[in-house]
Amino acid sequence: MSTASEYIESVLEGLKVRNPGELEFQEAVVGVLDSLAPVLEQHPEYQEAAILERIVEPERAVHFRVPWVDDEGKTHVNRGYRFQFNSALGPYKGGLRFHPTVSASIVKFLGFEQIFKNALTGQQIGGGKGGADFDPHGRSDQEIMRFCQSFMTGLFRHIGHFTDIPAGDIGVGGREIGYLFGQYKKLANGFEAGVLTGKGLDWGGSLIRTEATGYGLVAFTREMLKTRGEDFEGQTVSVSGSGNVAIYSIEKLQQLGAKPVTISDSSGWVYDADGIDLELLKDIKEVKRGRVADYVAARPNAELHTDGSIWSVPVDVALPCATQHELNGEDARTLIKNGVKAVGEGANMPTDAEGVEVFEASDVLYGPGKAANAGGVAVSALEMQQNSARQSWTREDVAQRLDDIMVNIHAQCVDASERYAGNSSDYVTGSNAAGFVKVADAMLAQGVL
Repeated sequence: MSTASEYIESVLEGLKVRNPGELEFQEAVVGVLDSLAPVLEQHPEYQEAAILERIVEPERAVHFRVPWVDDEGKTHVNRGYRFQFNSALGPYKGGLRFHPTVSASIVKFLGFEQIFKNALTGQQIGGGKGGADFDPHGRSDQEIMRFCQSFMTGLFRHIGHFTDIPAGDIGVGGREIGYLFGQYKKLANGFEAGVLTGKGLDWGGSLIRTEATGYGLVAFTREMLKTRGEDFEGQTVSVSGSGNVAIYSIEKLQQLGAKPVTISDSSGWVYDADGIDLELLKDIKEVKRGRVADYVAARPNAELHTDGSIWSVPVDVALPCATQHELNGEDARTLIKNGVKAVGEGANMPTDAEGVEVFEASDVLYGPGKAANAGGVAVSALEMQQNSARQSWTREDVAQRLDDIMVNIHAQCVDASERYAGNSSDYVTGSNAAGFVKVADAMLAQGVL
């Protein structure tokens, strides 16, 4: 039998041949498998059962066209995807992303990462992801409704509360979930509340779902800081993005005594030395659906930047919450030079491969997304529990359960890091190993499928 490193390399070589040009997916797989050599050395049974070869292949891939008609009567066609990666721990669970950059590679990388993120939550959910190369920005409600109805028409026969439970992601919020659920209900001829999460509170949704990823990110980063005897009180924080994850990270940071000073979107990034005005940000983004440029127009002391890097601002903690590859190696070195203590990923793979290497070679506490931003899917699973019992839990109950889950995820990462990396602060190895072992053991128990 080959060594663990040789086995990993052979799997990666085969993956690149079978998935040519899918760079995001390849990077995600490399990022996980490269940290698993110590796990495979302690568990040779995984190699014997070809766990790696099986786990990098989705159990099912759905690719379908999405035709829809705009308000002027013109027909458009987009591509829809759903990659159902692994159901060893439970039904597939993962969001739907509507964005013009969506491709098979993007959705596959997200679905692969979701396997291990979901495993860490302890919620008995498998990994999957989906989406479409549709841009909802600038579209009317009626156009978005027609697109969502067409998308669900192509997807509905492949999902269900025992099979696959999608949620929202970039470009898919409460409005889109409502249209998707309405079409599913019509096609399935039944009110199957558990088939989608992120629903409205009056028809099966959960409190804290909107806030969950941001609240969970801050909770995980708080636990990292505790290992150095620190907390958020008095810390200056850089947050990228201005969607739900960023907004509710900022809300929780302020509750814990920190001062978040940055936000961003496609119009640029903002530095507000006085600290982000949360109510103003919510009004612009959640009510008026405006841009961060509008924030600066209302805050004379804030600065709008359309070039340079948001990560050039000296801060104690950095929370990338926008999108993949927003923080590169140069950004990582700048943050370290400026004294950053901790980095927690609110987005999926926001730090590129070079940036991850820079953080890992430093003394910075680095929390990868599959652990740090698992709060969203954790509360989605709590929504599923409430749907199954036909109950609605209080805000305090859901918030406490979320915090407990994030504390437990951090503990799992520390334990796995100590076991497989020989130290307690290698959160990359810790998160990958902790999630992988859960899934691999379930795959072994269930036979070759």
